[in-house]
Amino acid sequence: MAAGADAAARAAACDIPSLDRLLRDPAFEGLLGHYGQSRLTAALRARLGALRQAAREDRLRHDALAPAALAQDARRALEDSDRSRLRSVFNLTGTVLHTNLGRATLPDEALEPVLRALTTPVALEFDLGRGGRGDRDELVEDLVCELTGAEAATVVNNNAAAVLLMLNALANRREVIVSRGELVEIGGAFRIPDIMSRAGAKLVEVGTTNRTHPADYGNAIGARTAMLMKVHCSNYAIQGFTRSAEVDEVAAIARRHDLPVGVDLGSGTLVDPARWGLPHEPTVRDTIQAGADLVTFSGDKLLGGPQAGLIVGRADLISKIRRNPLKRALRVGKLTLAALEPVLALYRSPELLPERLAALRLMLRPQSAMQAQAGRLRPALEQALGPDWTVEDCAMSSQIGSGAMPVEALPSWGLRLRRGGKGGSGRALQQLAKRLRELDRPVIGRIHDDALWLDLRCLEEGDEAAFASQLEELRA
Repeated sequence: MAAGADAAARAAACDIPSLDRLLRDPAFEGLLGHYGQSRLTAALRARLGALRQAAREDRLRHDALAPAALAQDARRALEDSDRSRLRSVFNLTGTVLHTNLGRATLPDEALEPVLRALTTPVALEFDLGRGGRGDRDELVEDLVCELTGAEAATVVNNNAAAVLLMLNALANRREVIVSRGELVEIGGAFRIPDIMSRAGAKLVEVGTTNRTHPADYGNAIGARTAMLMKVHCSNYAIQGFTRSAEVDEVAAIARRHDLPVGVDLGSGTLVDPARWGLPHEPTVRDTIQAGADLVTFSGDKLLGGPQAGLIVGRADLISKIRRNPLKRALRVGKLTLAALEPVLALYRSPELLPERLAALRLMLRPQSAMQAQAGRLRPALEQALGPDWTVEDCAMSSQIGSGAMPVEALPSWGLRLRRGGKGGSGRALQQLAKRLRELDRPVIGRIHDDALWLDLRCLEEGDEAAFASQLEELRA
């Protein structure tokens, strides 16, 4: 009897309704009005093709052919198609400035200027005083110079672009002297030697991996030398028997030979984080005062702004950089400048930065706040995962950034998930991590030591309810 009922429920390919019939059915009226005939037709064709395949495999059922069911299938497909690929996620990796998750989140002060730039014409390259063409760098140049002590500044789309442009403008077909210990690789396998090569500059390595003396720079200077360059190694550290020439030492040598000194500061901060108990980082102003003629740095790392690369320093050198054809190719758009200006303005009141600058606020978040948060979230997560998983709240170590001070640990707190309390299989952990990534707002943690770690440093209390509310979806 059950077998007969199942056979009756199965449908054949000839039972599948036609596309034209479905488009005229009242069940699809709302979808037609919202998505239009072209998109709805494409979605239905794909669904009907899948149904024909199911019929050939003798697994098509009559209830799947009802207009209401097909309309629901089409709606889900169209909604999935409309979902943005740039998804908001919960960053529970323990890395505040996570390169793959967009690095710094912007402060509230940047939101209104960005929205205005999106929705109204703005004076991007228009001088309102003269009534003629202007320079987009002027929107932030005075502010950058005020905060760094530089004579001039220009902005491009990231720090790698800033280094590329600086080298191409000042050292094309000439030599640039760099310490071997500073030939770093940044994310995505981009290396300083590769950038120099693409810029047309010839790399001259001096010193050794662990020790480079000031005299090494002077001994390498020749007729083809265009620049002495230092690279701040913010993404790794060499310890032990080491020596590196300081900026002021290299600058003194460069002055004797009438050569400029360029410094790739990388993460680049305008205020020393040591002011708030974080690890020390050289500021842009300190680097210029030490004798650097040009300094390049990122806008979206320790600065806490949008992705950008800034070049600051001597006015004559910045002018030459601006005239380089690559400058136009690497320039930033109105949205970057709209976000960068208010972030820079926050630095006029450095004592207020911990409350106003989102990235810094997360770095300074007290461990006790995360511990209390873990206690609130643990029961809901235990219920969602069931008895096969053990959820522990425990101390963890966060890091500031994968490409900015990655070796500096911040005391943190979070939730550690283990299979059966014994350090379950890698496959089970991978499956759980995948389930978390498939939530409406994906949760990104990290697998380590036979456990899935959810570091709560970047889960601010305003987002806690949204995080907890989707745990039911995880259980389902």
